Amino acid sequence: MTDNEITYEIIGAAIEVHKLLGPGLLESAYEACLRHEFAIRKIGFQKQKPVPLVYKEMKLACGFRLICSWRSVLSWNSSRLMH
Repeated sequence: MTDNEITYEIIGAAIEVHKLLGPGLLESAYEACLRHEFAIRKIGFQKQKPVPLVYKEMKLACGFRLICSWRSVLSWNSSRLMH
């Protein structure tokens, strides 16, 4: 799959989850449903993967994201999706 095809599938999965659940739930609910949608669509992912985070030269181990297909990083909340 090309990067564009993967991005299309990821966005489609996120839209499907939001369409069925609507707004107002906790992030954990959206993430669980998105992981299920990824599994249905056979999109590889890792949940709560540590991502290096540096703040004013201090390395922190608290950045976590849903990693899809080894190329895309998702930050999921009820108002936006970034990849």
